[in-house]
Amino acid sequence: MSKINLTDLKAVIVDASATELTREEEDLFRSSKPAGFILFKRNCVSKNQVKELVASMRECVGRDDVPVLIDQEGGSVSRLKSPEWKEYPSAKHFFDGGSLEDTKLNSQQMARDLIEMGITVNCAPVVDVPAPDCHEFLSGSRTYGDDPDTVGRFAEAVCLGLLSEHVTPVIKHIPGHGRAKVDSHLSLPIVDSSHEELSRIDFKPFKYLANSNMKTSLWAMAAHVVYSGLDPDSAASVSKRITDEIIRGEIGFEGVLIADDISMKALGGTVESRVKATLAAGMDLTMLCNSSFEEKVLALSAASNVTEDAAKRIETAEQQRVLGIK
Repeated sequence: MSKINLTDLKAVIVDASATELTREEEDLFRSSKPAGFILFKRNCVSKNQVKELVASMRECVGRDDVPVLIDQEGGSVSRLKSPEWKEYPSAKHFFDGGSLEDTKLNSQQMARDLIEMGITVNCAPVVDVPAPDCHEFLSGSRTYGDDPDTVGRFAEAVCLGLLSEHVTPVIKHIPGHGRAKVDSHLSLPIVDSSHEELSRIDFKPFKYLANSNMKTSLWAMAAHVVYSGLDPDSAASVSKRITDEIIRGEIGFEGVLIADDISMKALGGTVESRVKATLAAGMDLTMLCNSSFEEKVLALSAASNVTEDAAKRIETAEQQRVLGIK
């Protein structure tokens, strides 16, 4: 497959409606060329079927290394279900009774499942540090305890396991979703903690990973959360101040930065305005999931192309994924 430049692709990750692309999806993806795709449970019924779906997505775009993502954390957030696939334990399972080595080995096996089907990016691990009143959608089983150093070490084990088997991790939800009292799928969380407190606890595991030898191999997903002490007017995913000063600055994250799903109700405005706002804030890519075909058309038409800087970050992460980190 001949490659087109990353900068010729629209800076949007989209999904498909079913187990294979419809004719109108094929036509849209060939003409608009999204920079990536994400799979959900509805897209996955068998290994061969997923492999064919992934190949068809890449063929539409014209690059055999176009990122294909999935949310395969283990536990409650798992798109691949038995009996076709092994189901993996949650983060809480490993925090409660596992070791770092167990956690890494689990992620390695998970990565082997994914790479066999051509899935190259896993939206895991969760690196958030849950506060006592964190909403249960996150704190129930998806986190590695409430100590930032422990969270960082478990998240590192997950990332190393995935990368060693050639799958790129997406650390989430930067700069920290653990103080959200509401589910951002349904409404916009507002966190009033001070910058000092956020820096001391919430940012710490992200900063640990951002300063590891994996720092340019990782992707990160930005949170739809307002931090009033950082930017009272905008969620992190649409705040250029937070992108520049906190995520790229204080935390020091150098990898690929993507917005969480812009169809979530935490963000207001039209699909087009959400696409433009996330990219204007400095996201390398934005992501539209579980949306209608018409919304995909609007998102792709509103998006700018992948920037030169974003293309370099995507290419660097892809090169390191192929090499693998042991």
